[in-house]
Amino acid sequence: MSRNSLQGIRVAILATDGFEQSELTEPRKALDAAGANTEIVSPKSGKIRGWNHKEWGAEVEVDRLLDAVNASDYDALVLPGGVMNPDSLRMEPKAVAFVKSFFDAGKPVGAICHGPWTVIESGAAKGHRMTSWPSLKTDIRNAGGNWVDQEVVVDDNLVTSRKPDDIPAFNRELINLFSQAVRR
Repeated sequence: MSRNSLQGIRVAILATDGFEQSELTEPRKALDAAGANTEIVSPKSGKIRGWNHKEWGAEVEVDRLLDAVNASDYDALVLPGGVMNPDSLRMEPKAVAFVKSFFDAGKPVGAICHGPWTVIESGAAKGHRMTSWPSLKTDIRNAGGNWVDQEVVVDDNLVTSRKPDDIPAFNRELINLFSQAVRR
């Protein structure tokens, strides 16, 4: 993928404390390397702390507060996993509304691991073929989605993956899907 394939695209990465570290940092690096302008959006100001497999990981600086942004400020959205992060976000009405607004506008969204919990909460899983961490299989099906066990799934404007091992495939498809949005 060309270094400038995402030149001019603005990507929100919605996260809070407890995001799976690699599921935020690795997609962000790949998107930035492809020319995107990524911003960490969070309901919490300052820094948020990652979860690195089985213990607390590194902190990342929040670029924009959730209260100060709209989906119209961005071209695409990434939802990292980790159990704590999406579980907290799906209980935050503004986060759920933010995610829903991307789907309503037909903008591309990427979600990995437990990230689809927020997609489910927004009502956007219905009718989508998607994957996730296996424990979300029933949640996705109950929300009207079609869960499959694959490293990456692209369905319309949604790309999903299961876990950190799937990040290379997730990143490849994120860049591909987001670059299509730039060409429109």
